[in-house]
Amino acid sequence: MDATDTALVRLLEENSRIPATELAAMLSIPAEEVEERIRALQAEGVIRRFTAVVDRARSGEAEVSAIIELKVSPERDHGYDRLAERIARFDEVRSVRLITGTYDLHVLVTGRDMQEIARFVSEHIAPMERIRETATHIIMKSYKENGALMVGRDGGGDRQPFSF
Repeated sequence: MDATDTALVRLLEENSRIPATELAAMLSIPAEEVEERIRALQAEGVIRRFTAVVDRARSGEAEVSAIIELKVSPERDHGYDRLAERIARFDEVRSVRLITGTYDLHVLVTGRDMQEIARFVSEHIAPMERIRETATHIIMKSYKENGALMVGRDGGGDRQPFSF
């Protein structure tokens, strides 16, 4: 990747729907070159996919998200990789990250409600070999997602109601 590719990737991270002609003007290169660079970055796996940041509260599509922190016993010769890849295959899992600190893995999951998330953790995650401890944190309100502000002047982005 050169400096132009780096600038292009940063622009696409901010808004992947900017037309090639606008990107070309911003980068001072022809639109055809922008399109070629995007194709090359996709082929190299630098750009994995284009996606939208959706405000579920405003969409009318109720969804609960949770962060699950996991303490894991690493596997000899594979560390955390095989377990993390296994966890990543579940449809409920939005992301899996190796982290520093008290816990080893940070897993973001979604479900219809808190009971569905609790069931997923207790039936699929906690029983896995090498999982020593879990800590589940329900996300009550998102203020910013993937660089996009989720709250504005209109007071949107209400907290998720819950009860125990």
